[in-house]
Amino acid sequence: MTAADPHLLGPGLLPTPFSADQIAASSRAGKQIRMRVEQPDGTTFERFSRFRDGDDEGATLEQWRADAPDQVSSRRVTWRELQAHAAFPVDSTVASVETVDLPLGRLECLRYDTAAADEPPATFWFSPGHPGMPVRYEVRTDVGTTRTTVEEIRAP
Repeated sequence: MTAADPHLLGPGLLPTPFSADQIAASSRAGKQIRMRVEQPDGTTFERFSRFRDGDDEGATLEQWRADAPDQVSSRRVTWRELQAHAAFPVDSTVASVETVDLPLGRLECLRYDTAAADEPPATFWFSPGHPGMPVRYEVRTDVGTTRTTVEEIRAP
């Protein structure tokens, strides 16, 4: 991260769509996200993520599937760590802008198409109006595409 641009985390990386401070501002009060996951075999399930106990450094991130609400995984994350998830390499990522129709509405998104040699190809759509995780992402493997789409974001 540079003092001049909090979206730049290091050399050889594209600017992230959000700074750590933007992610903190949108999440620290207890944001909950509901997602639909579509798997290559055609099965789908709902997954949830919730932030709690947020402070200046990070929050506790809880995640669970709708069909197993008693099986919650929980871990402490930093806002910087979450920002770093979207720090894509310049040499293997194409960034563009695309308008997509999603359950959250018609959104103009920052689109990142990645093709790193050590990971499956993936596409991420980030909505500037929803700082944090991508509102949709797809990962392509030999067995097909897994698509995760944010269906609802609830903030207290």
